[in-house]
Order: sequence, then C-alpha cells, then structure tokens
Amino acid sequence: MKTKSYVCGLDAAVDLIAGKWKVLIIATIADESKRFGQLRRLIPGISEKMLYQHLREMEADNLVRREEFDEVPARVEYSLTPLGHSLNAALEPLNEWGARNMASGDAAACGYH
Repeated sequence: MKTKSYVCGLDAAVDLIAGKWKVLIIATIADESKRFGQLRRLIPGISEKMLYQHLREMEADNLVRREEFDEVPARVEYSLTPLGHSLNAALEPLNEWGARNMASGDAAACGYH
C-alpha cells in the first residue's frame, strides 16, 4: 500500500486508481479471476507493457492478487483482493454517473456489478 501522505481520503483513492487503465482492470476482474492474455483481449487498447505495469502496481497496493499455479504450461491468474472488491463497489456509482452523463452519448456502463 502506498505510504505517502494525503490531503484527504479522495486524494488517497484517486492515487490508487490513477491512470487510464486501472479502473478497467478492476472492472474486468471484479467477478472472476483472469489470465494476462484474457485481460489483454478484454481491455481494448491497453499495451502489454501498461497492463503488466498496472497489475504490478495494483498488486503492491493490495488491490490485486497474483496467483501462480504449478502447471505445465505455467498459469498465472489475477483477481481482486478484499480491498480491491471494496474499491470496485465504491467505483460502481461513478461508472453509472459516467454512463448517464457522457456528452457523446455512446458510453455504456463497464462490467460493474
């Protein structure tokens, strides 16, 4: 978890989800764990480098759990931790607000449940 000092709770929360992709990663793994390749396919436009970087940051912040399976071929899955699930729940109203109020009218709600 980040240990820098924050002005308020909102400052801390925004710091955890900073960047274009983190909230989409959270939404994508909210219901079930996913493999790296699945995440790449399910999040259009994210580069392999950015996905890897964000997953590592989110793991360090205790939002995402990385689970390695002792199989051949190797298998790694990513899922939300309890902290990640609580952040996902907090993001649901923001997701709904964005879908309702986007000027272009073509924004749908993400996969939040």
